[in-house]
Amino acid sequence: MQQPNILVVDDEGDFLETLMNRLKKRKIATTGCSSGEEALRLVKETPFDVIVLDIKMPGGMDGIQTLREIKKTRRDAEVILLTGHASLETSMEGMQLGAYDYLLKP
Repeated sequence: MQQPNILVVDDEGDFLETLMNRLKKRKIATTGCSSGEEALRLVKETPFDVIVLDIKMPGGMDGIQTLREIKKTRRDAEVILLTGHASLETSMEGMQLGAYDYLLKP
């Protein structure tokens, strides 16, 4: 079975680096970025199998807006939402927009 190509999107640098390092130790191709806008650019350039996407990102696009745009371009990409601020309402909205699942940040 082929390893998935994963994009991790999170504005918290330490968390992003830690998650990417853990995946790379398992020999999983991983790319990281810190904004929704950058994620959209990367998704257009690379066919990621899985996108791990933080819901709350300050500044430009949040995770829900980013999810909407990703699904317009890559309907087949599996998106897993991350939240450090448990909001069932926002997580359910993400699921309705096509997210595969959501996880609570440690």
